Amino acid sequence: MTHDKKYQNLIILWLMSTMVLIFFMIIVGGLTRLTDSGLSITQWELFKGILPPFNQNTWENYFELYKQIPQYKLINPSMTLDEFKIIFYWEYAHRVLGRVIGLFFLLPLMYLHFFKKINKKDLLEYYFIMLLIIIQGAIGWFMVRSGLVNDVTVSHYRLSLHLIGAIIILSMIYWKIQNLRENRIKNFFNFNKKNLPFVFLIFLIFFQIIFGAFVSGLDAGRIYQTWPLMGENYFPNDFIIKNIYNFFDLNNHSLVQFYHRNIAYLISVYVLSLSLFIFLSKKKNLYRSIILLIAVLIAQVILGIFTLLSGLNITLAAAHQISSVILVLGSLNLYYLTIK
Repeated sequence: MTHDKKYQNLIILWLMSTMVLIFFMIIVGGLTRLTDSGLSITQWELFKGILPPFNQNTWENYFELYKQIPQYKLINPSMTLDEFKIIFYWEYAHRVLGRVIGLFFLLPLMYLHFFKKINKKDLLEYYFIMLLIIIQGAIGWFMVRSGLVNDVTVSHYRLSLHLIGAIIILSMIYWKIQNLRENRIKNFFNFNKKNLPFVFLIFLIFFQIIFGAFVSGLDAGRIYQTWPLMGENYFPNDFIIKNIYNFFDLNNHSLVQFYHRNIAYLISVYVLSLSLFIFLSKKKNLYRSIILLIAVLIAQVILGIFTLLSGLNITLAAAHQISSVILVLGSLNLYYLTIK
């Protein structure tokens, strides 16, 4: 690293603050989905929607636009304007926060660029992150559009893409912070036989988050709200198997929930096996990291179970989602420590 020490500390603070904003963004995004608020604003309004409605006429215009989509006609035909304002503000907060993150990342980056307080290699990486933030906003609108015409909710595929995009951005920033703190350049794609098991864990957790987004997007958690069995069976009894391709039907609510449960079991067994390997191999530099990872995993599993049993309590569901993000960062930290 070639940063001036003073500016290096400021860059770390800037990146950590951006991470906090993205964490908050993921929480608000999750609550927007859980409250079915994501379709309340039916236009992108990149510049026009910066300020909220200030008069009755503007509120009624927004409400009239919402009345034209299937979600209102089929799910909320008796919704009042006051009820609409609640879901509107969830989506509005989500969009405004996205703008705040974009500006908060861009303005310091421009300063660092024009006053040459950062080296060219890092500058390109930061601009790539900025590009991903912009793309993330476009993906958000791409997701919203999927629920405006022929459906009462957004596509669960696009929802998962939007969530994974946010976590990738968060992960990249976290990796940059670690490199700055260590004053080293560790490449994430520095794979070898020794660290491959840790890389596999990261991708396994990402895979689970994708299925978590599928569960959320399909409202698949509203069925089989029992544990450890799905109703009275381990495998959902309403899933009809006609051929092998049925197992790849990711539009099936029961099947998606089944996969989400079992990937969680797989991750739990894998992390315990990995921790056993670490302790038997006496990799002392990994002890703290793996213990913290196990603690977060236990919390994540417990929150997932109680979210289901509670009938999708919104607080538990939000905590379950954000703990999955912490789990990603924990696995990244573990992998980072394995790279020499």
